[in-house]
Amino acid sequence: MRVPVAMVGIVGYAVSWARGTKGVMVSRRWSGGAALLTVGVLVAAALAGCTGSGSATPSASPSPTAAPSPVSLTFGVFGPDAELVAYSDLARAYTAGHDNVNVTVVPWADRDAQAKAFRSGEPVPDVFMLSQRDLAWALDNGVTQPVDELLDARGVSFGDDYARDALAAFAGDNSLACMPYSISPMVIYYNTDLIDFDRMRRRGLDAPEELDSWNFDQFTAAAEFATRPARGTRGVYIAPSLQGLAPFIYSGGGQVFDEPKDPTSLAFSTGDTQSALEATLTLLRDAQVTPTPAQLAEEDPLTLFKEGKLGMIAGFRNLTPELRTVEGLSFDVMPMPRITRSGTVGDVAGMCIAADTDNVEAAADFLVNVLSEEAVATVASQGYIVPANVAVATSDAFLQPTQLPANAAIFNASVRDIVVPPQLDSWARLEAAAAPGIHELLTVTVLDEAAMDDITGRIDEASQPVLNPPSPSSSPSATPSS
Repeated sequence: MRVPVAMVGIVGYAVSWARGTKGVMVSRRWSGGAALLTVGVLVAAALAGCTGSGSATPSASPSPTAAPSPVSLTFGVFGPDAELVAYSDLARAYTAGHDNVNVTVVPWADRDAQAKAFRSGEPVPDVFMLSQRDLAWALDNGVTQPVDELLDARGVSFGDDYARDALAAFAGDNSLACMPYSISPMVIYYNTDLIDFDRMRRRGLDAPEELDSWNFDQFTAAAEFATRPARGTRGVYIAPSLQGLAPFIYSGGGQVFDEPKDPTSLAFSTGDTQSALEATLTLLRDAQVTPTPAQLAEEDPLTLFKEGKLGMIAGFRNLTPELRTVEGLSFDVMPMPRITRSGTVGDVAGMCIAADTDNVEAAADFLVNVLSEEAVATVASQGYIVPANVAVATSDAFLQPTQLPANAAIFNASVRDIVVPPQLDSWARLEAAAAPGIHELLTVTVLDEAAMDDITGRIDEASQPVLNPPSPSSSPSATPSS
């Protein structure tokens, strides 16, 4: 049952980890959210060169009658209930140790609900979480302001404390648009009862010796091992989508886009990408190891995995808490399989400061507190995120060694394999444009060279109006896209 954040008590408690920020008092309101999604990236090395030096202003004698003016801040976050409660606890703790700032927590159920709210004109909170997939829209619409100088002046370290890919994900025009907060790579979840690597090796099957990497042949062998017709189990399911195929394309040496920063088309029809798809589709088109249409009509792939009917499924860290609640399910994680190199995609989120906030300094002070190791650990302990902060990501607060998955360190190791996507404001439309062709790749009866050329060419063509729409001047009669 959903527990509104507003129901969480607001009795404050002392905070030992606040970093000299201004006082805060918290109040909360529920701002409704809808159903889920789910999102990499380089910050200029100039961040490390900031010194934060400047001429100090003379200190004034405190007035016995003057008091700081109260400041009101809003803190926008999205996520499952347990995570929203953790964010509220952070705001409550900040309140207990500070005065004269009133923080209102504005929660959404997920990234999609927040994106819809922003695009419909709802006010942008002073400090807010943002998916990397929405960064282009935020920059184009002037929603954020750079945070690097504000944080550097407050002693926040950018160097070894954050993965380079995480920083790169929120790089703007020679500045850091938002501070990376979580960076979850796509990995493979597998049922350890259906896939036992020790048993596979004893049978002479190709299985990984270590649990930190595997090649596509070993991935295929695991899918075949988990497929047991007598028990009604299948080996693997990969979503027939742009996001689902992207890790395999990158792993096979291909590219999803024609250009890494400003693409005008998908690149499915290029030679390297076609080679990667050919290797991948050999398995994903195998009706013997993938769920049948009849199975998928009755139950979605995640339900099949929970019920022990599916050996492997791809997913991000936010899948972990849900799987932990399934009685009798034993699971672990492996990186995405390597075809010619390692590669995956990521679900990346950052913390931002609104461009139009009336309280920049107070917002920056509060953001520093939200980014502290203790605060991030509080949220990470709920199990949904992979912290961008390296110290927290390698701590027990995230690794949670007494809980599944045992191989949680794979999330951290796979961060370096994330291919940061271009900043687009049209992800949903791009997925929709590519969907028919991707479905055809997986279902067409005969996928020979001619069919591959035809289908991948049509996928690329369908993407071009989304990625490179004609200018109004070149098509005066065209209807503007939504």
